Amino acid sequence: MITTIGVLAHVDAGKTTFSEQLLYETAAIKARGRVDHQDTFLDNHALERARGITIFAEQGRFTYNDRTYHLIDTPGHVDFSPEMERSVRVMDVAVVIISAVEGVQGHTETVWQLLRQHRVPTVIFLNKTDREGANIEAVVTQIQQLLCEDAVLYHHNFIDAVAERDEQMLDAFLEGTVNDDLVTNVATTLIKQQQLIPIITGAALRGEGVTDVLACIHRFIQPTATTEGPFTADVFKIRHEHDQRLTFAKARSGILHVRDDVTVNGESYKITELRLYNGTRFESVQQVACGEIFAMKGLPTAIVGDMINGQAKRDFTLVPTLQATCHVKSSLHIKEILKMLRQLEAEEPTLRVFWQERHQEIQLHVMGVIQLEVLTHILQERYQLDVTFGDPTILYQETCATFAYGYGHFEPLKHYAEVHLHIEPNPRGTGITFSNQCHADHLSVGHMRLIEQHIFEREHHGLLTGAPLTDMHITLLTGAAHHQHTDGGDFREATIRALRQALEQVDNVLLEPFYRFRLRADIDHLGRMMSDIQQAHGTFDAPILTETHALLTGRVPVATFMQYPITFAAYTNGKGAISLQFDGYDTCHNTADVIERSGYRKDADPDYSSSSIFCAKGKGYTVPWHEAADMMHCEKKTVQRR
Repeated sequence: MITTIGVLAHVDAGKTTFSEQLLYETAAIKARGRVDHQDTFLDNHALERARGITIFAEQGRFTYNDRTYHLIDTPGHVDFSPEMERSVRVMDVAVVIISAVEGVQGHTETVWQLLRQHRVPTVIFLNKTDREGANIEAVVTQIQQLLCEDAVLYHHNFIDAVAERDEQMLDAFLEGTVNDDLVTNVATTLIKQQQLIPIITGAALRGEGVTDVLACIHRFIQPTATTEGPFTADVFKIRHEHDQRLTFAKARSGILHVRDDVTVNGESYKITELRLYNGTRFESVQQVACGEIFAMKGLPTAIVGDMINGQAKRDFTLVPTLQATCHVKSSLHIKEILKMLRQLEAEEPTLRVFWQERHQEIQLHVMGVIQLEVLTHILQERYQLDVTFGDPTILYQETCATFAYGYGHFEPLKHYAEVHLHIEPNPRGTGITFSNQCHADHLSVGHMRLIEQHIFEREHHGLLTGAPLTDMHITLLTGAAHHQHTDGGDFREATIRALRQALEQVDNVLLEPFYRFRLRADIDHLGRMMSDIQQAHGTFDAPILTETHALLTGRVPVATFMQYPITFAAYTNGKGAISLQFDGYDTCHNTADVIERSGYRKDADPDYSSSSIFCAKGKGYTVPWHEAADMMHCEKKTVQRR
């Protein structure tokens, strides 16, 4: 069987050095590279080597004790954390690298939450124990307090820790009948269930402790993929190579051969090539089996989160909170430029590239300024496209605080569609949801599905700033079509007008992104921390105090706190610890200012209209939203409460 090991960490904890050493110790590479020498095996992109950080998740391949392993080295910088999250889904086990000098850092906590969310068995490697300032005991305590109380030193009373968590093991321990097989079986179950997290200490640069990690994984981690049943695989990465699209996936079950037909989102495709990668090198093969991490050609539309021969999974939690405008210095037509950017969007789906018709500019979603620098380099290197980006701005969203019925009618000459909707607020973070209460006597099933498709095919603009709508439940109540004059585009127009007409009647709410923060510093700084949070329009929980330090947690808007780590480091002389994690959207703290800055005019949006169009005497005419409800052709329905 094949086991996939993921390596994750806060930036500069030694993640890539650990991966390099592991590949060297297993003879997968002949020489060890170093980040500072710009010659590591998995950081193979010129930009990664120049910056000394991992930007792209890359995989290696090695064998150990007759078992095959895949190794995925993930980005540690927060700007590239979505790439890391996508890789988490295909890991059988994770190795979290924590520096024995710096301890648990901000991104470490983000990584940890993702691993727990996806229930990935985990081993912690406490790195840099040879460095000045390393404090193993203090960092282990910090790990147990901030990450998991079940984290224990592997080479220190490990059997005791296993016995404390399992009755069978405890009985054997008390009776003196403990043996290796019992320890292996019990610890395997505990680690799989995340009830036991081994901590192994070492120094990756010297090779100390690296093989201990591998031996621990080999003993206690059992792959779960199966060769039985039809072939299925999770798509976790898209790359382009010489204008050829490569789809990377992990096989979950069955066997796939070259020339086999597969299904993705209901469409059938033929696989034309299969590759097994090790760094930049690859081997073309005729088949892949469960457990393999592989690349394939022949899937022009598959995107990250799709499942081959299965149901897509795209519920990612790490999303951008910023957007930036792309300024292109080129004579190319805008469609050609968008095509290039769409390729990058396929590789990094969070970019959300779109043409802003209102401002005649290209905008995209980003995690931070480092990502923009990387995008500038890639566009120049791959497409010889010279671009600059404006300063990133906050990504706002809009929702409703009350409910309303919405009516849309679209009837220019030889067209006809009518849609009645009901909208109401959803719990925060739920997004847009849909239900159908329309009777088949009033509208065909095909037309109902078409209306639902139009609701989800794009982000819809709110009335306040034109920001995307979210956290709203939309119910289809009824509708009408004409057997001769209705086509699909008519229902798009009627649906959008009904949605917009409902928004005109509700209390609209502007939402902004929030951080969940954790600040730890000398107790003398507590007053400053609390004051700064209040000035940033945040809230905090009751402080946790020791004799020397204060821990402050809470929520704060991203807009007011993006630059705070620099301020915090300055007044704590670099001795404080700060963790900022995206914590969803909530009511904007300065709605009026944001609306004014946006300059959005709801009646001048070229993509949306609240009015309806009716037809009389062979000619279409417009009816404003506040008069449209009384002119609808369908009988009005009331919503059946959920």
